[in-house]
Amino acid sequence: MIGSILLLAMLQAPRADAVRPPEFPAAVTGAAVAPESIRVTRLVAAADTPVVRPRAIEYSDLYYTRLTIHRWGSYAMIPLFAAEYSLGQNLVQDASPPTWMKPAHGVVAGGVGVLFGVNTITGVWNLWESRDDPSGRTRRIVHSVMMIVSDAGFLATGLTAPGHHHGFTTYGDYLHREHVHRGIAIGSIALSTIGGGMMWFWK
Repeated sequence: MIGSILLLAMLQAPRADAVRPPEFPAAVTGAAVAPESIRVTRLVAAADTPVVRPRAIEYSDLYYTRLTIHRWGSYAMIPLFAAEYSLGQNLVQDASPPTWMKPAHGVVAGGVGVLFGVNTITGVWNLWESRDDPSGRTRRIVHSVMMIVSDAGFLATGLTAPGHHHGFTTYGDYLHREHVHRGIAIGSIALSTIGGGMMWFWK
């Protein structure tokens, strides 16, 4: 009798594979989220993200006019430098240079001064107009600093010219002033040539 009761109970009990566990949300069970829901979430996030567009930089017609003047001035700088250096070397090394050489040296020096004055005005003006343009900003600033330092160097070159000073106590004092004048001139020429060349190379 007891055996019949146990057999009947075993037959009525549900099988182990038929027992279903309770259903829980995916967040509780740690189940993976469907890939479709991830794609939908990303699309919604992308749609809500504002698109930042770069602001267009506009230059005036005068900017390009000044740029053309500045560029041609930089091209004219090289022959003037060559002429000024050659005249200066002859004045220093020749025992009796021709009478026209010293005035010619001064005329070419004046041409260099005028050229650098024009290029400084056009360059600084265009640098200010391009202040909001991030493209090539570092090169423009480095070029401008080098040329302004060259401006100061050429001014110092003129102020240290031996012909502007009289009353040297010794000939050695005169030679010292001549070497200082020449050194500042060569340094200014080299710096301005490098500054101009970097803009020729990078346009």
